[in-house]
Amino acid sequence: MWLDLQVQRRLQAAGQAFVLDVSLQCTQRQVVLFGPSGAGKSLTLKAVAGLLRPGQGHVRVQGQTLFDAATGVDLPPQRRRLGYVFQDYALFPHLSVRQNVAFGLEKRWLNPRVGQRFDAVEQWLHAFRIDTVGDLLPSQISGGQRQRTALARALVTQPQALLLDEPFSALDHDLRQHLRQELEAVLEKTGIPLLLISHDPQDVAMFGQQVVHMESGRVVHGKELSTHPDSSVQIVQPAAQAYPPLPPRNLSVEVSISNASTCLPLSVNAHAGCGEGCGDEQ
Repeated sequence: MWLDLQVQRRLQAAGQAFVLDVSLQCTQRQVVLFGPSGAGKSLTLKAVAGLLRPGQGHVRVQGQTLFDAATGVDLPPQRRRLGYVFQDYALFPHLSVRQNVAFGLEKRWLNPRVGQRFDAVEQWLHAFRIDTVGDLLPSQISGGQRQRTALARALVTQPQALLLDEPFSALDHDLRQHLRQELEAVLEKTGIPLLLISHDPQDVAMFGQQVVHMESGRVVHGKELSTHPDSSVQIVQPAAQAYPPLPPRNLSVEVSISNASTCLPLSVNAHAGCGEGCGDEQ
C-alpha cells in the first residue's frame, strides 16, 4: 500500500457547504479517481499534495506521514517529494521549456538561469522529445509539447509518487492516445506510483489498475463502472479487464536517469506526432 489517506474537510462556497470525507488505501501502483464533476477528486489530490489542509485525518505516502491532524504533522508541498501536474499544466510563461523543467531542482525559489544545464533536465527533455524546443517559451510551443513539459518538470525530481489532474483533457483524441503510451512507458520503467483524475474511460483502460469512484465528496463502494457495457470492475479493486487494451506504438527512445546513488534505464514507447492544444473542484 503506497497511499493511506483519510481526510475530512468542510468547505463553504457560494453559500453552500461541501464536505470532503475520503478514506482510501491504494494497493495498486496506478490508481484512477473517477467520477462526476464536483465529486471532490481535485480536492483529494490537493490534500495529498499539501495544497489543501484537511480538518481531520492523515496522509501517508510510501510509509511516510505527510499529514496527521492528531500529531500536528503537516509537511509543506516542497518537502513531500510528489510530482503534480495541474489541468492547465501551470507552466511559468516567462521561463523557457528548459527552465520550467529545471525549476523543481532549484533548492530556493529562484528561476533557473538562461543557458543553465542539468543532466537530469536534458535527459527528460530528450525522453519526452521536447529537447528541440527547450529554449522556447510555453506560448511558442504546441499543446502536446506543453503537456510533455509539465510531465518532465514533475518527474525530474524523481518523486515518490505522481499526481495528475486530468492531464490529457485539453488535447485532441489522437494526441491523448500517444501521450498515454509515453506516460505508461515511463511509469513502467521507473516504478513511480500514479494517482490520476479522469473522466475519460480510455484513461481508466490504460491506468486503472485500481479505480476509485467518488461522488459528493466520498468514495462510493460496491458499484461497478457503467461507462462500458462489458465492465466488471468493482470500485477500489484492480481493473485489468475493464476495457480492451490500447494498440502499441512504434517509436522508442532510450534515456538514462541518474543521480548520486542510482542509474535508471528508461525506454519510452511513443508515436510521432504533436498537436495544439484550474479551478478548484468541489
